[in-house]
Amino acid sequence: MSRLRWLPMPLHSLLLLVVWLLLNNTVSPGHLVLGTVLALIIPLLCAPLQTTQPRVVRPLLALRYTLKVLVDIVVANIEVAILVLGPMRRLQPGFVAVPLEITADLPVTLLASTVSLTPGTVSAEVSEDRQWLYVHALNLTDEQALIDTIKTRYEAPLKEIFAC
Repeated sequence: MSRLRWLPMPLHSLLLLVVWLLLNNTVSPGHLVLGTVLALIIPLLCAPLQTTQPRVVRPLLALRYTLKVLVDIVVANIEVAILVLGPMRRLQPGFVAVPLEITADLPVTLLASTVSLTPGTVSAEVSEDRQWLYVHALNLTDEQALIDTIKTRYEAPLKEIFAC
């Protein structure tokens, strides 16, 4: 699909116009003109900031991944609630460095976000060379088990979803 230089993101432009009209709760000619001008200018200004990202090549796997993460969030919430309601001396917080096989921006960001969304773990940093994801765990009893879980449960499906 070739993009017009004056309309680099047509769907974004349309969405901006619709949101503008909804926010102003009117379709008066003045708001239509102003919304159209903004819908054309804003994507033009933002177009140079775009970076190419890997495409989702397995959308059904992406849906399954999303559902798996949602279930993991619920389960981890229960586990964390049990941990924090118990004696605090049982907690063994710690950091772990997870070696990364994926290096593209979007998959790494999704992996880090997934880890942070799952209660009990937080992505602290991605190394500059994108070889390591540093994760803080609320209760780190087995470092290798946590690494294996992140790599098999989250990173491996992301590699398949984005074919990277």
